[in-house]
Amino acid sequence: MPSDTPAAVPPRVALPCVAQPRIAVIGGGPAGLMAVEAARAAGAEVDLYDAKGSVGRKFLIAGKGGLNLTHAEARPGFDARFGARSGAVGAWLDAMDADAVRAWARGLGVETYVGSSGRVFPLDRKAAPLLRGWVRRLRDDGVRFHVHHRWRGWDDAGALCFDAPEGGRRARADAVVLALGGGSWPQLGSDGAWQAILQARGIDVAPLQAANCGFDVAWSDFFRARHAGAPIKHVVAHWLDADGRAHERQGECVASEAGIEGSLVYAIGADLRAAIARDGHVELHLDLAPERDRAALHEALARPANGRSLGERLRRLAGLDAVKVALLHEALDRTQLADPARVAATVKRLPLRLLRPRPIAEAISSAGGVRLEALDASLMCRALPGVYCAGEMLDWDAPTGGYLITASLASGLVAGRAAARRALATGTCQTA
Repeated sequence: MPSDTPAAVPPRVALPCVAQPRIAVIGGGPAGLMAVEAARAAGAEVDLYDAKGSVGRKFLIAGKGGLNLTHAEARPGFDARFGARSGAVGAWLDAMDADAVRAWARGLGVETYVGSSGRVFPLDRKAAPLLRGWVRRLRDDGVRFHVHHRWRGWDDAGALCFDAPEGGRRARADAVVLALGGGSWPQLGSDGAWQAILQARGIDVAPLQAANCGFDVAWSDFFRARHAGAPIKHVVAHWLDADGRAHERQGECVASEAGIEGSLVYAIGADLRAAIARDGHVELHLDLAPERDRAALHEALARPANGRSLGERLRRLAGLDAVKVALLHEALDRTQLADPARVAATVKRLPLRLLRPRPIAEAISSAGGVRLEALDASLMCRALPGVYCAGEMLDWDAPTGGYLITASLASGLVAGRAAARRALATGTCQTA
């Protein structure tokens, strides 16, 4: 059972072994690297395999704008961000929560701070120093890194098969942790090629789909040319979930060339995807002026214009900037724009028809993957004893803001510890 106080990875345990058990971790993202650290700390020999020429590539790219390592939101609110999987992910977080992530980073010489939004960043906001220190520590502790090794599954004798620079290669391990990522940013390694391998072995895999992604909107050419890339700040989104329940959330988003994206959209993306899958589209409504009263706005707009344009009056009366005024022009025709009541109502509830999620290759992360029901509590595949899965290849979903990477790290810790325990009990290690 986990303790009440989450802890970072424990110090390595010295075991009286004739031959230490060997763990293979496949995938060098945050979940894989944490599985490596946990298994090595437990006393196992560890080999890390990655298809690319270096590990942590997506981690580095994600950190270019400032590495958002975790979030300061207290539990159980933190857990609730994982929606239907909050219970399962919460069990991982018992092993490594946000405080433990910060303590772990401190152990690598990286101090963190909490931003105004609750997001937690390294003081220098960079990913590279943390990753370099992490990899150096793992190498110094004896972890063997094998890059340019693309996993192809198992042979008939149960050996792991890789395409390597020298040709085909086989390796054996007492336990295996798969941390192969989802389907987003495939150029960085997470291309979802593992799905067919696991399905052939009887592992239930939910189809991968884009998460933390934008959605297509049929903008006019004028709007696209003038406002693509413009932030849409201080709005409240209103939408219906799959059960028809109404929700609202305040935040910010961005008008992209294809549609709409950004943190507010990412946070509610699961509901939007579900509605599109069911109905072919979804209506998202934005309150463009949350601090303005609809009736008061109607009254003000009904007064004589005195030569001022509608855009100027909306900027003065409702605080709308150029992109918000342009959104009104997207939603209303010329006759409707002349109706103060219609304009006021639309300012408070602007309809946006979202047509489809953006392609998975563009998404920050993916949903779907190995169903948690196919795994036990230690993240071991029920159909493949000794094989564990971790990170984004699991069927869970989380918004950005530090939640995604924290749960990935925590799942890697759980899987790495469990793999080492199993290998110690059933592998080549002979305990006294």
